[in-house]
Amino acid sequence: MSFRIEIAETRQAFFVERGETLLDAALRAGVRLPHECQLGGCGTCRVRVLEGAVRYDEAPMGLAPEEAQAGYALACQARPEADLLLSTAREDELCADPVRHGAVLREIRPLSDSVLYLQLEVEGADDELVMLNYRPGQYLKLVTPDGVARSFSMASVPTGGLIDLHVRRIPGGAFTDRVLPSLQAGARLEVDLPHGAFFYRARDYRPLLMVATGTGLAPIKAILESLMDDPDCPPVSLYWGNRQRQDLYLHEQIAAWGERLYDFQYVPVLSRGGPDWKGRHGYVHHAAIEDLGDLSEHAIYLCGSPDMVRDAKQSFVERGASIDHIYADSFTFQRG
Repeated sequence: MSFRIEIAETRQAFFVERGETLLDAALRAGVRLPHECQLGGCGTCRVRVLEGAVRYDEAPMGLAPEEAQAGYALACQARPEADLLLSTAREDELCADPVRHGAVLREIRPLSDSVLYLQLEVEGADDELVMLNYRPGQYLKLVTPDGVARSFSMASVPTGGLIDLHVRRIPGGAFTDRVLPSLQAGARLEVDLPHGAFFYRARDYRPLLMVATGTGLAPIKAILESLMDDPDCPPVSLYWGNRQRQDLYLHEQIAAWGERLYDFQYVPVLSRGGPDWKGRHGYVHHAAIEDLGDLSEHAIYLCGSPDMVRDAKQSFVERGASIDHIYADSFTFQRG
């Protein structure tokens, strides 16, 4: 048995055969649906079911129960139980399409024992026809000499052709343990950008709650840099979770952001801070809840580990947060 799927915004239609997911069937039919990990973790393929119902073999990590109750589904894991009418309306339709560029590695240096800073210069980015066009918070795909594309959030605003990356070393990782050590300034690479739907929604105009773990700080850094010295910047609370003090690789720099952001609060949270750490301990989203309580008026941006993103979504909704004002980027793969 097959089911007919229709996209409300475009009136495109396709059929899902037995055993297929929505995304598999859409790709087979040539219908474009945003997607990334295809494992149900990143949330990029989120759609809204307007009519009909879907099921999952296993509940996907990237979809909170409250999101499912509100009618959202992840196309890469969802299987229809009837004909469906879907909405794919999202602001990322206004984003530029990804373009492949040549790039040169201008700088590589450690930010901490586990995080490297990379600065890339995109070739020809000063040319009007090549000019970089991405929203702070989005990510790129870096094509390394081994020919494999790896995804990294851009940690800087579009400025000329320079792009900053924060890359976490993964013990035994093919890229961070083998490819990265062989790269030096001047190495030529390729980048594919922009990707993703994690960026600032100015139309919300709500107090901002930004919650990150590890290098999930990178896209949030880009977003906040884009708001610096902006008279329309709303109040900002940034909670950054790590394990130990040495993992707070931009601690002093972040503390100074308050000079250029309106009503800025920065709270680092360590899960293994030890007795010498005088700041907050525990889970980063717990600290946000303790401080802010009711979250019904906030726009919330989550970036980092899948566990944090999942747990924070659920906890924040229980404190009144609006599902439609929670934006997440979950580092499901080896993002760094």
